[in-house]
Amino acid sequence: MDIGMIGLGRMGGNMAQRLLQQGHRVIGFDPNESARRALADHGAGTATSLEELVSQLPAPRALWLMVPAGDITEQTVARLQPLLAAGDTVIDGGNAFYKDTVRRAEALAAQGVHMVDCGTSGGVWGLTEGYSMMVGGDADVVERLRPVFEALAPAAGKGWGRVGPAGAGHFTKMVHNGIEYGLMQAYAEGFSILQHKREFALDLHQVAEIWRTGSVVRSWLLDLTADALGKNPSMEGIAPFVADSGEGRWTVAEAIDLNVAAPVISMSLLERLRSRDADSFSDKLLAAMRNQFGGHAIKPE
Repeated sequence: MDIGMIGLGRMGGNMAQRLLQQGHRVIGFDPNESARRALADHGAGTATSLEELVSQLPAPRALWLMVPAGDITEQTVARLQPLLAAGDTVIDGGNAFYKDTVRRAEALAAQGVHMVDCGTSGGVWGLTEGYSMMVGGDADVVERLRPVFEALAPAAGKGWGRVGPAGAGHFTKMVHNGIEYGLMQAYAEGFSILQHKREFALDLHQVAEIWRTGSVVRSWLLDLTADALGKNPSMEGIAPFVADSGEGRWTVAEAIDLNVAAPVISMSLLERLRSRDADSFSDKLLAAMRNQFGGHAIKPE
């Protein structure tokens, strides 16, 4: 099957490579010439513009977007729309906000163009392990694209599926990432407790390796944690600053809108925000309050 891949960064480039390995024809576009050249080295065709990309694909066209959520996705879809014809499909594999996806799907549908949203998990390991994909869109369109999803998935019948209409894929991936926040926070806190029990001199890498087999807390995330602890047991050289892609925020906001209690996901998001305050005014004020009402000592900077 012919696929146009828009966005050849690390994940987009890896997905394109996996499609090539599975026998699909890929035409790639990225503003970065070196990214296009790298994909061409793997046997893909390339285009220097969206117009050229669309012209190289047979109808009905399938164009996979792997670009950052927000303005770049908005601009790319807006530039693509007048180039497409009825029956074409735009697949958004990024982390777009699901309400934006629903809006874009409605706009494209007005000219007979399909929108399929594919919440994609797998990160840098997807090239070798395959990707988990939560797909939203019309059932018949998703079925037509089945060979593409099966080529990218860990196995033909595993790790992917249509979860609902357009928007449902990104909504499901949003919640997936919220759960991921909570899991990561729980592992981080647990290993921090172990690390602070100095008298036992626990080997955190050893503990992680023990838990990886047979334990009820085993997971791929724990596998990655064990690998990180094996390479850098003290986390030397890593700043205590945790970024967020925005999907945790969206998950918490959606939970509030739906009147669903999500304390673990909410607190894990707040901990990420807290990690960025190297000079915490709130902590200083808390210390001052304790001194005021209880005469507790204040530790100088």
